[in-house]
Amino acid sequence: MKCALPSLMLLFVAVAASTSLAEDSDSPLELTLRYQSETAEGTGRFHQLTRKETWQPEKTALIVCDVWDMHHCLNAVRRVEEFAPRLNQVVEEARKRGVTIIHAPSDCMAAYADHPARQRAMSVPKAAQLPEEIEKWCSRIPAEEQATYPIDQSDGGEDDDPAEHAEWAKKLAAMGRNPNAPWKKQSDLIAIDAEQDFISDKGDEVWSILESRGIENVILTGVHTNMCVLGRPFGLRQMARNGKNVVLMRDMTDTMYNPQRWPYVSHFTGTDLIVSHIEKYVAPTITSAQLIGGSQFVFVKDKRPHLVVVMAEAEYRTDETLPEFAAKYLGKDFRVSLVHDNEEDRNDIPGIDVVKDADVLLVSIRRRTLPPEQLQVIRDHVAAGKPVVGIRTASHAFHLRNEPAPEGLADWPEWDAEVFGGNYHNHYGNKIKSTVRLNQEQLDHPILTGIPNREFPQGWSLYRTSPLKEGTTPLMFGLIEGKPEEPAAWTFKRADGGRSFYTSLGNVDDFKHPSFIRLLVNGIYWAAGMQPPEEITIAGTVEDYRRHWMPLEVPGTWADGSGGVLTGDEGPAWYRCMVRIPEKFAGHAVKLAFGFRPGRYEIWINGKIIGQPEVEAGSTDIGLITTGTSDVAGLFEVGEVNLIAIRVLDGGSIADWPEDPTPGIAFVRTGQTFRGPAVGRISLAGTWQFRLGNDPSWGTLPLPPKFAASTDSLFEPTTN
Repeated sequence: MKCALPSLMLLFVAVAASTSLAEDSDSPLELTLRYQSETAEGTGRFHQLTRKETWQPEKTALIVCDVWDMHHCLNAVRRVEEFAPRLNQVVEEARKRGVTIIHAPSDCMAAYADHPARQRAMSVPKAAQLPEEIEKWCSRIPAEEQATYPIDQSDGGEDDDPAEHAEWAKKLAAMGRNPNAPWKKQSDLIAIDAEQDFISDKGDEVWSILESRGIENVILTGVHTNMCVLGRPFGLRQMARNGKNVVLMRDMTDTMYNPQRWPYVSHFTGTDLIVSHIEKYVAPTITSAQLIGGSQFVFVKDKRPHLVVVMAEAEYRTDETLPEFAAKYLGKDFRVSLVHDNEEDRNDIPGIDVVKDADVLLVSIRRRTLPPEQLQVIRDHVAAGKPVVGIRTASHAFHLRNEPAPEGLADWPEWDAEVFGGNYHNHYGNKIKSTVRLNQEQLDHPILTGIPNREFPQGWSLYRTSPLKEGTTPLMFGLIEGKPEEPAAWTFKRADGGRSFYTSLGNVDDFKHPSFIRLLVNGIYWAAGMQPPEEITIAGTVEDYRRHWMPLEVPGTWADGSGGVLTGDEGPAWYRCMVRIPEKFAGHAVKLAFGFRPGRYEIWINGKIIGQPEVEAGSTDIGLITTGTSDVAGLFEVGEVNLIAIRVLDGGSIADWPEDPTPGIAFVRTGQTFRGPAVGRISLAGTWQFRLGNDPSWGTLPLPPKFAASTDSLFEPTTN
């Protein structure tokens, strides 16, 4: 099989299609920073918001992270070569305006030993006060500690076709490159100004450059977002935790993410998920258009329509169910934005302006009157003939019951009829059970694809919706014994030419039923003008634990940690986590302790088996497994992130530890016994990753653990 290999040295000059936003050097940078703020403490839901900031160029640096000349992943090379010409325009514009440019192609300093930009970086005096561990990779900052990491990158993120990848590896080897790490310098598509720029991949050098120039603001560009851009010593985490006003240029980056790994979304959705994580916990983002004009960059293969989901109702918990639904079922083919109401003001929906960029709008709103400018955003979407999807209370989204809108707010009483062709006029009692059937005359409709032709229970009360307007096509009916049927799902061809899909289902219990999940998936695809998928995998079953790594709390049983999903399952299975061992513990003895329930186990550290404990069946005691060495380096890579994996061969689980009050890893000074006073500890109680199966490859990783680490299963030391 032949593959189209990227050119190894592209010497063309890209012609800028956009116009610079500023003519004069040293003109301020007028930026719009996008960030996410929790709707209220502890909700786990976020508003996506923006704020304006003015940055002085002389106090700003732009870092180009790891835009290498080659990469082991062919698709990664292709994507870099696609956006690098525009990134070069950004660099040129920023330089012209007085921004300090730092090129940071990691592990490539030998290629620039005599380059003036490298010499310039090395000549900068070391800053008087360097942040602690500024020269180290940073796998997590405190703000991320409670976050669920959004993708599985533990396979390295390769998304190549296997045949193409094999051919690419041969090509790299023929060039004299290491197929696993073929980079030698920065891509020639990014010009380095020998008279002004800096070249460095060292955290202390980069920090010293920033301090010597009085730089307060940092723009991170380059690759890969989920690895180097976040973790390098000059990356987002280090800049954020050490007080710099740092942003990610979100359209001048790319992730290492394989769509065959959890959460099984498109590569571009994987990037979106990482960008969202950054906006929530690390730093705001901007786009290249804010420096060079035009529209923000989009990869040619990114054809996903933009679905905006607006949630503002307190009855049916769609602020919980819809985000989970979107994450599980829409990420392959849609770019999804979530918009939540204001927790303190029911008539305000922060961030609703994102609807202006929507291709499809999904509404779950109940009786809200909005500021006129907010409601106008919705009106404009509809007037443009764009698709609208509504569930449950969307039929009465924008008007109060028998009341006009309060002063200063706007309503839309005709919304149901005009947008959905509906006729909502109350509902039956919540305790009256109803079922739903398919319209036998529409079984070939795309929205009914994959839905069994049999009745299923409705999760809550049946809405009274008949008669519908002309132009509607009923797809499902709700039934209550002794009462007339009511339309429960239908399509509508609007007067503005747009198409709408609405279902009166949408209670929290409906989201547990496969037929409703399939109905909503299909309705969204249909509204977007796309063919619904032939098959979908219903998430939330034991198969999730066989298919990919899942979070599980340790210590505890599988049944408790899985919410009962794994009740009765005895494996085999794997646990794994990452742990960072500080250099201050080099030379110390180390004790690694686990409590195990009866069963056979293997303990792996960085891909090597270091113990095979067994706790006898029928034992009434929880076994305490302790292993140690005279030197921590005998088990772990000091100063780095390490992988701990535990293979459960039959039964068993990591249980409550019976002895050590802070279980996990304890460090003891050289020459003392393991019972001596610990000088430091790393608790391993918390969230691990868990997977059913017996694959021995799961005890190792194809790349250094620091690149693979999920922030939610990473453990670090606490002071004793």
